Amino acid sequence: MKKHLLIFISFICSITTLHADYVDHAQNTLMLIPKPQSIKIQHAIHTFEDTINNNKITIYYVSSIPQAFVNQREAYHLTITPDSILIKATAEQGAYWAKQTLNQLITQYRSKHYLPCCEIVDWPAFHIRGFMHDVGRSYISPDELKQEIAILSTYKINTFHWHLTEDLGWRLESKIYPQLNDSANFGRLPGKYYTIDEAKDIAEFCKAHHVLLIPEIDMPGHSAAFRKAFGCDMQSPEGMDILKQLLKEICIEIFPDLPYLHIGTDEVEISNPEFVPEMVQHIRSMGKKVISWNPGYTYHPGEIDKIQMWSSRGKPLTNTPAIDSRYHYINHFDNFADLIALYNSNIGNREYEEDNIIGAIIAVWNDRFVYPEKHILIENAFYPLMLTFAESSWQGGRKKYFEQQGTLLKEGTPEYPLFIDFENRLLWHKQSIFKDLPFPYVRQTNVKWRITDAFPNYGNLQQSFPPEKKLKTHYTYQGKTYHTREAIGAAIYLRHVWGEVIPSFYDNPKPNHTAYAYTWVWSPKKQTVGAWISTQNYSRSEKDLPPPQGEWDYRKSKIMINDKEIQPPVWSNSHTILSNEIPLGNENFAVRPPIPVTLKKGWNKIVLKLPIGEFSTKEVRLQKWMFTCVFVTLDGMDEVKGLIYNPDKKINGKNEK
Repeated sequence: MKKHLLIFISFICSITTLHADYVDHAQNTLMLIPKPQSIKIQHAIHTFEDTINNNKITIYYVSSIPQAFVNQREAYHLTITPDSILIKATAEQGAYWAKQTLNQLITQYRSKHYLPCCEIVDWPAFHIRGFMHDVGRSYISPDELKQEIAILSTYKINTFHWHLTEDLGWRLESKIYPQLNDSANFGRLPGKYYTIDEAKDIAEFCKAHHVLLIPEIDMPGHSAAFRKAFGCDMQSPEGMDILKQLLKEICIEIFPDLPYLHIGTDEVEISNPEFVPEMVQHIRSMGKKVISWNPGYTYHPGEIDKIQMWSSRGKPLTNTPAIDSRYHYINHFDNFADLIALYNSNIGNREYEEDNIIGAIIAVWNDRFVYPEKHILIENAFYPLMLTFAESSWQGGRKKYFEQQGTLLKEGTPEYPLFIDFENRLLWHKQSIFKDLPFPYVRQTNVKWRITDAFPNYGNLQQSFPPEKKLKTHYTYQGKTYHTREAIGAAIYLRHVWGEVIPSFYDNPKPNHTAYAYTWVWSPKKQTVGAWISTQNYSRSEKDLPPPQGEWDYRKSKIMINDKEIQPPVWSNSHTILSNEIPLGNENFAVRPPIPVTLKKGWNKIVLKLPIGEFSTKEVRLQKWMFTCVFVTLDGMDEVKGLIYNPDKKINGKNEK
């Protein structure tokens, strides 16, 4: 055990360090994601090497961690003194999380590593904290999956939901029915599947990192690949016999040690009422518990072991544990505003695990072809969002749910300083841990705007309104007063992709209106910087057409900097026929180079004209009436230091020329 621990710690030391002077800071600057539930810091440090060399790490397994009122198996008590490290836990998983916290506490100064003397008592608010990849549609290599599992487990993400089968491909090798893996039966990335050895290896890898692996074999829907291979539907007698043999191979030969199998049952007409009960009974007979999507097949209590709620219509089932994936589809998220909503949202309307709400899983669905696989991480802002979710799902305590909380960051609210603290820590991890990985996020809590009430354009998207002539806090137009309100963030939803269900800037947005957003940006010098600019974050589950060349979108949006119009990039896609099989090109800002713009010394005027016609059009099914605008370094890796965003030209609360 000691030898294993030494190897583990030495490996983490090489990739995880903290600022050497952090122990002089207060508790709220601790660079831990997620932050512990309870921590006491003594202002003392000692060399980590002395601790390791003298084998002064001790693990005790105890009957309980008294402070942990939920999830005892994952709770731990970590004590660091000048001459020892003590971990108390009720189970190996809790001890493992204590080691992750210990690794994040390591400070490097010159050639030595240090630890703060502190006492931490910690436990998760929810015991399912996971991520899902839809590899049925878009294959992701085993090495990439393992890297994500390893990294996210250090942030106490403990579940990997592996959606292995889809209409477009059966991605798990079968020895008994090899036709499933024949390239002829794939609709995308033919022949790309996981061998049995690879699947077993990933299962072992998850186990070593204390990550629960939940494989999903979607049935009876999302199964065109099955029908291609066998010429029959899963719900037919022949299809059921084949599927039972496949499930036996999967449960006994490939994943013998896994406790769960997910069977889907969503988005399909159940033509055979015996199908789902028979499959559940068959899987249970092999010692597995069964998970199913909700909405999906209608179960009575006891007929399924867990449900996973996937849409706003998903409802808990009496006496049945429920995993919440409603509003957790990051394939529809933008990089900034939805991250705020995710951080502030509770899970299933619960602050902590109770009433069978046991946690949540972040889902990445690639109905639209996203290629190469690195772009799945970039387009979906995967790591920034997963670290955000890691903290909120571990800490709990959030007061409102996603559909109540919304996407706005508001000064003067209890959430505002908490999010600033989180953002500081998130950006530290970006620079220190993720510097060689995709992490498309920069500071946004300093980005302030004024946004007008929306002017009616009656379908004329090019109509001009008073803000184009002069920036003011309110306007009179056709006998009506139009006010402005402040907003904070690098991206602002005027109307969310899910409509009025998710609170955004406008309480009751209407089609055929035009909004204006403006701010002033103070630069300490004349400089050329990059700009992340977008007026429509393209979801990874939509067939949407790319913008017309020379336009930011189909809505005639305009971006002006110092009264000069900023032209959009040359769009790499130019197709005019809706298709999921044409990969997203450079439609989303995170996968293209930032647009170079010149800021003059002093104040720079930023104005965005944001018209909207209908909320759903033939070119873009789900219009996101929104904008993203923030200045970054020319390589897109960091914020531009020293800038001040203020629509009232104020620095430190004072007006400056």
